[in-house]
Amino acid sequence: MRNDNLKSYLNLHLIVFIWGFTAILGALITIDAENLVWFRMLLAMIFLGAFIIYKKQSFQVPIKELFKLIFVGLLIALHWIFFFKAIHVSNVSITLSIFSLGAFFASLLEPLFYGRKILFYEVFFGLIIIAGLALILQVEIKYLTGVYYALAAIILGVLFTLMNGKLISDHEPSVITFYEFGAGVFFITIYFLFQGKFTADFFTLSLNNWVLLLILASICTAYAFTASVKVMQRLTPYTVMLTTNLEPVYGIMLAYFILGGKEKMSTEFYIGAVIIIITVILNGVFKHYKNKKEV
Repeated sequence: MRNDNLKSYLNLHLIVFIWGFTAILGALITIDAENLVWFRMLLAMIFLGAFIIYKKQSFQVPIKELFKLIFVGLLIALHWIFFFKAIHVSNVSITLSIFSLGAFFASLLEPLFYGRKILFYEVFFGLIIIAGLALILQVEIKYLTGVYYALAAIILGVLFTLMNGKLISDHEPSVITFYEFGAGVFFITIYFLFQGKFTADFFTLSLNNWVLLLILASICTAYAFTASVKVMQRLTPYTVMLTTNLEPVYGIMLAYFILGGKEKMSTEFYIGAVIIIITVILNGVFKHYKNKKEV
């Protein structure tokens, strides 16, 4: 049992590392953010569909639930579009430093979804996070547009994560994600049809872009998602939460060594990013021990 937990823990770190690498791929793929998300969701949906058939799972979901999945799919599509736009107009380091705010935003939005009061220490940690963010913006003001895109992306990400938390408890995660990705492709396709974007040039991508898109859709999306669900069945939510907070750390480190140049930020940026990440982790620690006392 201990070996199984260790294996799951190591697998979780691999998954979080892969998620961090997603941002690097977003910087390396040289197509518009909307096009990138359309290809990503379409290819990932195909991979997930093959997985569902291989596992002999049912594609059936109640009509009422299907409408919820369609709405969540729209949120996911917008989340990823803003995410990759943030990377394109700023860089990976700025985007992921803002993404580390995700757990904090979740703690603020949870009361709306689950009917609990906001806790004092969450407000306190929120003020520290704002100070860390202000330190980053003070020296990296030229990336302000990227910060706005990243903030929009992370708020949308928290919303669809909270909604998925309720949906996944009743249905197979792979099936839910299949329909959500399908909905995302549908909405972006409608937008592209009105924009007249489906031209020969749209589908004419370099070999490098095709390879990176396939890696993004298969390993970083379809595989990482299904593997994370399996890992979460063996590890405590607390362990998962703390480990996933390392995604910005892995991503910023990878960006520094792989992309170089544009990703080498000021000392103040790294101080601000460390303040945000440590505060988010402390928020999780406080929440964990408070819940243990209440049990």
